[in-house]
Amino acid sequence: MQALSFARAALVRDAKGGELGVLFAALVVAVTALTAVGFFTSRVAQGIREQAGAVLAADLKLESGRPPPADDRYAREAKAQGLASTRLVSFASVVFSGELSQLASVVGATDGYPLRGHLRIAAAPFAPGAETHALPGRGEAWADSRLLTRLGVPVGGTLKLGALPLRVAAVLDYRPDQGSGFQDLAPTLLINAADVAATRLLQQGSRASWSLLVAGPKGAVDAYEAWLRGVKSDAERLVDVGESSEQMKSAMERSARFLNLAALVTVLLAAVAVAMGARRFATRHLDVVALLKCMGASQRFVLTVTFVELALVALLGALAGTLLGFIAQQGLTFLVRGLVRGVLPPPTLAPALVGIGTALTMLLGFALAPLLELKQVPPARVLRRNLEPPRLRFGFGYLAAAAALALLLFVLVRDPRLIGYAVGGIAATGVILFGAGLLLVRATKRVRGGAGIAWRYGLASVARRGRESAVQIVAFGLGLTVLLQLALVRDDLLREWRASLPADAPNHFLINIAPGDAEALAGFFVAHGVARPTLAPWVRARLTAVNGAPLKTRMPKTDRGRAFAEREQNLSWSATLPPDNRVVEGRWWEHPDPARPEVSIASEFQEELGLKLGDQLSFDVAGEAIVARVTSVRKVRWDGFRPNFFLVFAPGVLDTATGTLMTSLHLDAAQRPMLAQLIQRFPSVTVFDIDTLIGQVRDIMDRAALAVEYVAAFTLLAGVVVLLAAIEATRDERRYESAVLRTLGASRLTVLKGVAAEFLALGLLAGVLAASAASIASWVLATQLFALHYAFNPLLWLAGPAGGALIVGLAGTFATRRVVTEPPATTIKET
Repeated sequence: MQALSFARAALVRDAKGGELGVLFAALVVAVTALTAVGFFTSRVAQGIREQAGAVLAADLKLESGRPPPADDRYAREAKAQGLASTRLVSFASVVFSGELSQLASVVGATDGYPLRGHLRIAAAPFAPGAETHALPGRGEAWADSRLLTRLGVPVGGTLKLGALPLRVAAVLDYRPDQGSGFQDLAPTLLINAADVAATRLLQQGSRASWSLLVAGPKGAVDAYEAWLRGVKSDAERLVDVGESSEQMKSAMERSARFLNLAALVTVLLAAVAVAMGARRFATRHLDVVALLKCMGASQRFVLTVTFVELALVALLGALAGTLLGFIAQQGLTFLVRGLVRGVLPPPTLAPALVGIGTALTMLLGFALAPLLELKQVPPARVLRRNLEPPRLRFGFGYLAAAAALALLLFVLVRDPRLIGYAVGGIAATGVILFGAGLLLVRATKRVRGGAGIAWRYGLASVARRGRESAVQIVAFGLGLTVLLQLALVRDDLLREWRASLPADAPNHFLINIAPGDAEALAGFFVAHGVARPTLAPWVRARLTAVNGAPLKTRMPKTDRGRAFAEREQNLSWSATLPPDNRVVEGRWWEHPDPARPEVSIASEFQEELGLKLGDQLSFDVAGEAIVARVTSVRKVRWDGFRPNFFLVFAPGVLDTATGTLMTSLHLDAAQRPMLAQLIQRFPSVTVFDIDTLIGQVRDIMDRAALAVEYVAAFTLLAGVVVLLAAIEATRDERRYESAVLRTLGASRLTVLKGVAAEFLALGLLAGVLAASAASIASWVLATQLFALHYAFNPLLWLAGPAGGALIVGLAGTFATRRVVTEPPATTIKET
C-alpha cells in the first residue's frame, strides 16, 4: 500500500512537472489510433463480410446429397444459437414448353432465402432487373433469361417441370449464389420449395443437392461452424465464401492485407514513440531514485513504485485513447456516410480490450529495460551526477521490446507472412539507417569547416554526439519512411489495386463455344460493336491418381480439398503465362515436348491436395489417360475476372482432346439485349453475367481504401509524435549546451541558428535514407504481398530529403526554442 500511495503521488508530481508529456502523448496517440482503427475497421470488416456473404446467400452453407431428416437437427441447433436459417434443394432437370425442351438447374427455395444479398427479377429477358424480397408463389416460377430465350416463352407463359405446370411470373435476373464457375452451366429455374414434391422428379436415389443456409453474428456463426464440423458426416460439405467465389476470396484477402498493413504501420510508429518516451522517463528519474536510496528505500521498493506509476500511466492512456478512438470513429462514420454503401453494423467491443492490452504491453515492454536499470542507480549519484547505472547485457531491453511488439502485432494482425515482412523490413531498415547514419555523421566533420558559424555549430553537434545522432537518424528515418509511404506510396498501391479491376473489366463469361463457331462468334461481336474476344481452350477431365496412387487412397481432409479431388477438372493449355498469373515455384515451359507432358497448378490446388513439384498427375480425359508432371506452381489473381484455370497444360498435350472454347468480355447495359440474339444463333453457348459480382468486389475495394485513408490520418499523427519524442530525447543536453554557450558570450540568435542547422542536417540525412527505404519497402509490399505491378515514384527522392529537412528542421527548432530562451543561470544552478 505504501508503494501504491507513493506511486500515485509520483504520478501527480511528474504530470505537473511535464515529465510524462511525451510518453503519455505517445501512448494516447497509439491507443487512439489503434482503437479508432479497430472500431471503424471492425464495422467495415463486418460490412465486407456481409457483402461477401451475398455471394453465398448466407454466411455458411452445408451441402448434402441426402434430404434432411424429419427432425432437421442442424436447423434446430442453428435456431437455438440465435441464427437464421433456410433450406434449398437443387437438381438438374429438363424443362418443357410444348415440343421444345431445355436442361435447367432447378432450385427450390423456402422462406427467408436469401439470407445475404437480394434476388433480382426483370419484366423481360435481359432487361434491367430490380431487387425483391419475395419468392415465387405456389405454381409459379422465375426463369433465367437464357432459358426463356431458348424455349421462346414470354413472362406470363407456361413451362412444365416434370408433372407440374408452372406459370412464368418473372425473369430471374440474378440470385446471390448463382455461381460463376463452370459447374453452374445450366440456366436456373427458381420455384417454391413446396412445389418440388408435385413435380414427382425427386424419388428414392434421385441425384439432388440439399443445402442448409445459415447467417447471423460472426461469433455465433463461428461457434455453430465449429459444432457442425464435429457432428457432420464426411458426405456433408461445408462451403464458405472463398470456395463459392475465388474472385471474392481474392478481393477479401487483399483488402484484409491492406487494412492490416495500415494498422501495422500505426503500431510500429507508436512503438518507436513509446520506446523513446520510456527511455526519457527513466533518464529523468535517475536523480529521484538515487535520493530515495539515500533515504533508505530498497531496490524492490524503487522498482515497485516505478512499475506501478507506469502501469497507472498505461491505464489512464488506454482509457483516454479508447474514448477518443470511439469518438473519432463515430465522427468518421458520420463524415463518410454518403461514401459508404448501406449502413455499417455497430462496432464490437474487442478493439477496446485490444487498446488496453496494447497500452500495457507496449509501455511495459519498452520500459522494462529502463525499469530494471533504475534499481541499479548508485546512491552516490546525489553527489556525482555523472554516475550511471550499469547497462543490461546482451541487449536484454531490446529483446524484451521486440518480444512485446511481436506479441502485439500477432494479436492485432494474425498474418505471419505480413508480420514477417514488416518486422524483418523494419529491423533491416533500422540497422541500415544506423550504419548509414554513422557514416553520414562522420562525413559532416569534413564539410563543416567551410560553413558559417551556425552551420559549423550545428554540424559539430551532429558529429560530437555521434552515436546519439545516428539513433536520432534512425528514429527520424523510420518516421519519414512511413510518412512517405502514407503520402505517396499508399496512393500508388491503392491506385494499382483499383486499376486491376478497370471500368471495362470483363463482366460476362461465354463458355461451351464450339471450335467451329469461333470465327462466326467473333464476327457476331464485331458486327455489334464489341471488340473481338480472345478465346481460351478448355476440356473437362477427372484427376484419377497422384504418383500412380489412386486418388481415393490420399483423399484430402478438408471439405474444399475433397471438392477439388472429386469434381471434374477444367483443363486448359497455353504456350505463354496468362496475364493474371505469377509463377511462385518451378519454371514456365519454354520449349515443351508433347511426349513429356507438363502441367502447371494453381497455389490453391497445390495446398489443398498437398502436391509438390515433380509429382505425376493422372487424368481421365474423355476415356483417354494422360499423365503429366507438375513443373510449376502459379499464384492466380482471380479478381481480374479473366479466364483462369487451376490446371494449365503445355501445348501439344491436349490438342487431340475434344473440348470447347471460352472467353470473357465487357458489355454495357445498352449492349446486353443482343445476348438474346446470340443465344438463338449459338444455342450451345452458355453465358454468365458476373456484373453484380464485380460490383461487390469493387465495393470491397472502396471500403478497404476508405479504411486505409482513415488510418493514414492517425498514422500521420503518430509520426509527428515520433519526431517530437526523438527531439525531446536530447532536450536536456541541448539545454545545458545552450547555457554554456550563452555564458561564454554567444547570442540567443546564434544558438538558435545552430540548433536549426543541426536539425536541418539530421532531417536531410534521414530524408535521403527514408526515400531509399520507402522505395524498397513499397516494391516488396506491392510485388510480394499484393501481387501488384509497382513503378518507382521519382517524387520520393524529392519529397524525402526536402520533406525531412523541412519537417525535422521546423519541428526540432520549434520544440527546442524554449531551451535557447531559458536564462543560463537557472540551468547552471539546476545542474
